Amino acid sequence: MNDLTPKKIVSELDRFIIGQNSAKRSVAIALRNRWRRQQIDGSMRNEIVPNNIILIGPTGVGKTEISRRLAKLANAPFIKVEASKFTEVGYVGRDVESVIRDLTDIGMSIVKKEKQKEVKALAEELVEERILDSLFPSNGKHKKTDEEEVRYKKTRERLRKKLINGDFEDRKIEIEISESNTPSMQIFGPLGGEDIGMNLKEMLSNVMPNQKKRRKISVSEARNILLEMEAESLLDQDDLIRSTKERVENSGIVFLDEIDKIVDSSSRSSGPDISREGVQRDLLPIVEGSTVPTKYGMIKTDHILFIAAGAFHVSSPSDMIPELQGRFPIRVEMDKLSVSDFVKILQHPESSLIKQYISLLGTENVTLKFEVDAIKEIAKIAADVNTKMENIGARRLHTVMTTLLDNFMFDESSGRKKTITINKKLVSSKLKNIVEDQDLSKYIL
Repeated sequence: MNDLTPKKIVSELDRFIIGQNSAKRSVAIALRNRWRRQQIDGSMRNEIVPNNIILIGPTGVGKTEISRRLAKLANAPFIKVEASKFTEVGYVGRDVESVIRDLTDIGMSIVKKEKQKEVKALAEELVEERILDSLFPSNGKHKKTDEEEVRYKKTRERLRKKLINGDFEDRKIEIEISESNTPSMQIFGPLGGEDIGMNLKEMLSNVMPNQKKRRKISVSEARNILLEMEAESLLDQDDLIRSTKERVENSGIVFLDEIDKIVDSSSRSSGPDISREGVQRDLLPIVEGSTVPTKYGMIKTDHILFIAAGAFHVSSPSDMIPELQGRFPIRVEMDKLSVSDFVKILQHPESSLIKQYISLLGTENVTLKFEVDAIKEIAKIAADVNTKMENIGARRLHTVMTTLLDNFMFDESSGRKKTITINKKLVSSKLKNIVEDQDLSKYIL
């Protein structure tokens, strides 16, 4: 994080997302402010809260992608949730606090992977010894003479070299694996049900400890299983939980999509408006800062960054309840995508659609080439269809490219070396129908 200055963050986001400079700038400052806050000592650190952001714009302009890439850049726990889901009756019994519980699970996964990397070298050494023990068991009951001990060590070292060389990958060995005896369960109920289920499972696991089972498998299979087991045993569970809580509380990012769906601009006080306002009031505590029970302990949400997004076609952020409005002080209008933006999106990002299709057909020994005029035509057609139909932004490029390359993706699987050139004429003929026929335009939505 020391090197992630706002300019550097924007530069990194530019590798994957075209345009939207205002949004990139806002999220870059928000991310850098988290690092700045950590450098402050004393009580002032707790007083500094994140400036939560609302990204306003139609679908497909990069709202989710900016947030996801930001989290990946900071290696921060990230979760996307559609705010509109909370208005659905019987939404699988979930409450708003479950978002934080899910975020904490994601945080634990990130931290565990990092910690496993730290102990990987030691774990590999232990696994090597366990495999050698299985390949060349020592008679522990028989006390070796000095000569036998020397001979045993030499043989073991010779076997070790062969093992490292890969000579025993297919050899079968017997290993002991722990298998959970705790039955799976699902707890239905009000707030806190997940925690009740977790506590019951913990109690049952004490009564019904893991059962050890011996299995005969190849060395190559055993290595992966044993590596995971040894790495897990080397981890300090208290340190894992402590690091997870710290990571979630100080670096977690919650992306609240479709927040406009829980906002209503009308003044009616009955019907669905009550449910929408109710969701806003449910969201308020975790956005304001509260303590949420999770399987890893209590998580404070005071310094979690919330990024909300919505099209706001029939409402505006000012229609939210005042308390929630106040918790999203940064509001960014996303730019609509133009034909020139589509051209850049098709070509420039590191994982652009054109690069993806070139890679996919490359596996079939096919070289796929796009002429400049063809790319411009694809961009123009995508923009035209967005204008005539619902504007789904850059997602339209996926549907257009799928239609354009459908035959090639189906036919090219022979493995023969071949070059396919996509030119403007081919694009026009392949996509002519979807531009002229409104029904077809709807079909590829």
